[in-house]
Parts: sequence; C-alpha cells; structure tokens
Amino acid sequence: MNSSPPLKGTLKVIRAFETGIIIFLVVLMMIVVSLSAFELAVMLWKQVIQPPYLLLNLEELLEVLGFFMMVLIGLELLETIKNYLTQHALHVEVVILVAMIAISRKVIILDMKETTWESMSGIAFLLLSLAVSYFLIKKGMQFPTVRESSE
Repeated sequence: MNSSPPLKGTLKVIRAFETGIIIFLVVLMMIVVSLSAFELAVMLWKQVIQPPYLLLNLEELLEVLGFFMMVLIGLELLETIKNYLTQHALHVEVVILVAMIAISRKVIILDMKETTWESMSGIAFLLLSLAVSYFLIKKGMQFPTVRESSE
C-alpha cells in the first residue's frame, strides 16, 4: 500500500525533525560527558595532591569511582543515542547495560552502615533481574527467527 504524496511529505518532515533532535541530544551528551570527565580529572588531581600524597582514603576512593561510573553511564547513553540515529532502532540490551551500570554505581557509593536489608535486597533483585534479562536477550539473538530460517 503506497502512502499518498502529502503523507510522504509529512513523514519526511517528522523524520527530519526527529533527526535534528537526536543530533542536538548527541551534541548535548558530548558536552555533558566531556565536562564530567574534566570534573573527574580535576577532582582526582585535587585529592591526590593533598597530604598524604598520592593516596586516597576510602570515602574519596568511593567518590572517584562513583564519578567514574557516571562518566561511563554518559558514554553508554551517547552510544544508545548514536545507535538510534544511525539505525533508527533502540537496542534493548544497551538500555539494560546502562541500567546495570547505574545500579552498580549506586552500589559502589552506597553507605552500607545506613542501608537497610530491604533496600539491599531490592537492589540485588533489580540487578539480578537486569542481568537475567540481558542474558536472555543476548541468548535470543543467537537463534535465527522463523522467517530467516525458512528463506
């Protein structure tokens, strides 16, 4: 079934608008990731040049690791947006990876002394659910679909 000419024009306008917004998001994400990486470097430098030199206490180390994970989350989001721009499809496994990294970041910066067992159980269940989902998605991608195998 062919689309009518006005509909085709409308679809082109929508596609161009969508592409423009995605490019804008990519530029913004690049700025955010660059600033975050620079802030991480400045923060690490400030902590390393303070006595005792070249050593970080546990609190500082957790802060640096949390910030590092935040930069990785930004990079993964940038990858997701880039994939959407190039393939016009959102890859669920990338979204699940971003969620797993974000939860891992939360676990790293979590204060175990002030966290209830209910919260820890919830976080563990959430991370396990994401890991199982990721595994099942990757496993499902290995098998050809019925359409592919019949051709």
